[in-house]
Amino acid sequence: MKVMVVGGGGREHAIIKSLKKNPAITELYALPGNGGIASDATCVNIGAKDIDAVVSFAKENQIDFAVVAPDDPLVLGMVDALEACEIPCFGPNKNAAIIEGSKVYSKNLMKQYDIPTAAYEVFHNMEEALTYLDTAPIPTVIKADGLALGKGVVIATERQQAKDAVRSMMEDKIFGDSGNNIVVEEFLEGPEVSVLAFTDGIAMKPMVSSMDHKRALDGDQGLNTGGMGTVAPNPYYTPEVAAECMDKIFIPTMKALNQEGRTFKGCLYFGLMITKDGPKVIEYNCRFGDPETQVVLPLLESDLFEIMQATSKETLSDIDVKFKNGSACCVVMASNGYPSTYETGLEITIPSDLEAEVFVAGAKLDNGILKTSGGRVLGVSAVGETLEETIEKAYEQTKRVNFDNAYYRTDIGKKALQVESEV
Repeated sequence: MKVMVVGGGGREHAIIKSLKKNPAITELYALPGNGGIASDATCVNIGAKDIDAVVSFAKENQIDFAVVAPDDPLVLGMVDALEACEIPCFGPNKNAAIIEGSKVYSKNLMKQYDIPTAAYEVFHNMEEALTYLDTAPIPTVIKADGLALGKGVVIATERQQAKDAVRSMMEDKIFGDSGNNIVVEEFLEGPEVSVLAFTDGIAMKPMVSSMDHKRALDGDQGLNTGGMGTVAPNPYYTPEVAAECMDKIFIPTMKALNQEGRTFKGCLYFGLMITKDGPKVIEYNCRFGDPETQVVLPLLESDLFEIMQATSKETLSDIDVKFKNGSACCVVMASNGYPSTYETGLEITIPSDLEAEVFVAGAKLDNGILKTSGGRVLGVSAVGETLEETIEKAYEQTKRVNFDNAYYRTDIGKKALQVESEV
């Protein structure tokens, strides 16, 4: 079978490495892919948001199955366009991808269907938002309605900071049209948990939980990033919490979308906070998370391609989705200066006998030499029986990967280990 994966980051590399395990796949394409993905798939220089070009490529090359991984093309309707040409896909249609594409929509959905989330107010007018913030509880959370490369959220600890965030989104348009409408949300406290789930609108099969590390520096200091590392499973996500999430959040979300005529098929991401009042939804994503995918898929025992096909065919209930009992840890190696300014074009050296998987995010091939081309360059993912030995192994192998000005956090999983020791 000919399969194509739309996207070109570390998440897509992890998906491609998992798909490669299925012997039925004879040709594997990445659009656009990257310099690291090129060792595992044929990269085609077509942008992930170029729906017409992607559809033309799929038709001309008789693609049998497509995986649309990033948020932008899903929200823009790439799955709809491919399915209109009778190309089966993994990923939601445009009308279901709105669950990530509009925070206003997702918050209203949760409110209507009694899915636990933070209290909130929606504003379409800047002056009304600013007036509300005169008396709103602080800290508060300001969210741009639409997609903003994961940067459209401000946790404001001071009233003026909250107002500045509103002005930057609604007046200065730092996120473009995504800031036309905003959500002002109650500040929740508690540990965060990421849970990805396969769903075909009939069955819901959660994957192993994970813990992301968003801040650039050790000790959760510094600027927010796309993610500096992950561990799985997340020790805060106990069997009791998992059962409560399934009963009060996961199944109700699937049913709510069905009720709305927006049946979701693909990977639904639940960003959760375990509050004193129980688990609540911080955010939904309409696709695999990054870098959560880089620890979740290495623990997957079942065949990813079979799961994806079942999701498309609405036969997911017939598939046994199994994960290993061990742990996984991904350490993200970034260019020094990320997420602000950083240098690119630096040669990357990856030993051939590395005892971990490398998922490449921001790199290109230059005359056959792998060089940095982005802020988050790659993730080194290790799997082991215990979290402690897995973290140790991930860092041992990370030290063996080299490029000039490489930077990575040294405390990925430290908090998870502390939680484990307290249980």
